[in-house]
Amino acid sequence: MKLFPTLLALSATATAASAQEAMSLDERVNEVFANVTGPFVSLIFAPLPGTAFPWIVLWLVVAASIFTVYFGFVQFRFFGHAIRLVKGDYSDPDDAGEVSHFQALATALSGTVGLGNIAGVAVAVGIGGPGATFWMILAGLLGMASKFTECTLGVKYRNEYPDGTVSGGPMYYIQKGFNELGLPGGKILAVLFSIFCILGALGGGNMFQANQAHAQISGIVGAYPGWITGVIFAVVVFAVIIGGIKSIAHVTEKIVPFMGVLYVGAALIILLANFDQIGWAFGQIFAGAFTGLGVAGGLVGALIQGFKRAAFSNEAGVGSAAIAHSAVRTKEPITEGFVSLLEPLIDTVVICTMTALVITISGQLIVDDATGRFVLNEAGTAIATIGDTSGVALTSAAFGTGISWFPYVLAIAVVLFAFSTMISWSYYGLKAWTYLFGEGKTTEIVFKVIFCIFIVIGAAASLGPVIDFSDAAIFSMAVVNIFCLYFLMKLVRKELRSYSSRLSAGEIKVYKN
Repeated sequence: MKLFPTLLALSATATAASAQEAMSLDERVNEVFANVTGPFVSLIFAPLPGTAFPWIVLWLVVAASIFTVYFGFVQFRFFGHAIRLVKGDYSDPDDAGEVSHFQALATALSGTVGLGNIAGVAVAVGIGGPGATFWMILAGLLGMASKFTECTLGVKYRNEYPDGTVSGGPMYYIQKGFNELGLPGGKILAVLFSIFCILGALGGGNMFQANQAHAQISGIVGAYPGWITGVIFAVVVFAVIIGGIKSIAHVTEKIVPFMGVLYVGAALIILLANFDQIGWAFGQIFAGAFTGLGVAGGLVGALIQGFKRAAFSNEAGVGSAAIAHSAVRTKEPITEGFVSLLEPLIDTVVICTMTALVITISGQLIVDDATGRFVLNEAGTAIATIGDTSGVALTSAAFGTGISWFPYVLAIAVVLFAFSTMISWSYYGLKAWTYLFGEGKTTEIVFKVIFCIFIVIGAAASLGPVIDFSDAAIFSMAVVNIFCLYFLMKLVRKELRSYSSRLSAGEIKVYKN
């Protein structure tokens, strides 16, 4: 931490003269982007007529429900088998691919576990009350089927190259799957998905992460120019991503478990310290889910916030995770579908629920006697207001009721989450980039340099509309992806039936027990 005050002292003089000019530039960029991209952003996140429910969330939840029923509740039937696959019981080291089942899962998780689990849940519970947690869990469980569908296809239609590397993801299975079924438009849809993926990678998967990490660090060590954080992050990220998916996987397989243990461990400390209130907290969650207890908008308000947070957190149906899972070593595409269904469980059902429980029992949310609705308890602690889009302050205050030093842990968690998200999304954007412009070392280096430049831009500027546009691009990926999955899901069911029958007959080889 001593590095930042030192760099601050060295750069203060150099940056003071240009601060006002930079601010004006930010404002000009904001204005241009808002005018140009505003209609697109508004369209993607527009609510259904007469409601506050974003249509894109309904698009994701309906698809997850359809896949759950279509595949016979696969997320529950093959849960145990998925665990064994992650452990490596069925892993043949000679299979084509670049990473293990566990590494692929860790890489995909590093792209989804992030600020949404910390800040987004606080916003959902702050607006929708504890009942939002129930709907968040339900949406997470349904989303497991979406991940299963897209990641199975990601492996089935990936490109395998002579040097052992692979490229896969929605852009590949859309084009190849549509061609196999004799359907038109596959190439066009694949290109459209790739464009959205690149835009989302540079913005929501990059600039936003760098911006939030800088905000958290500067809140601890004091204000200093954001470009310093950006340069440091860019150098570290480049050092990791230059080695490709194997390098990324080696980092994520270590950092993701550490992040999970750090954050979930802190949550467990709070929950154990308030063990007598856990039953009450679950009672509030179930009561709020079906009655809308203490929520403006009642049951519908709780449902909207829960579904919205789950969709924005685990990205089931977006197609991004299928890119990471495509690199797995396997000859059975369906196996990575089983592994991937664990992702929404860990991200949404476990980590998000932990956050919601801590907030619920912390006393930071109380029911106003006059209105009967949840309000923020501001006694003694300055915390976020309801509707605050960051929500980090509410989570920090909730954890701080049991762990006085938690803001420092939270700062570390935010930085790690931001870093892991950036390296994962760099890979997602890279594969979309190479799909459009061709494979090759030069093509890859060009994208990686561009990606790291955007890290510096994101940390140094407050480009709100740019981030809004990139978030809209990420969910535009889901529009294209899910539309295509409806046509391709019959291919996944064929894979599922074949593997299931061979597994039951004992024909699937076990390499270790």
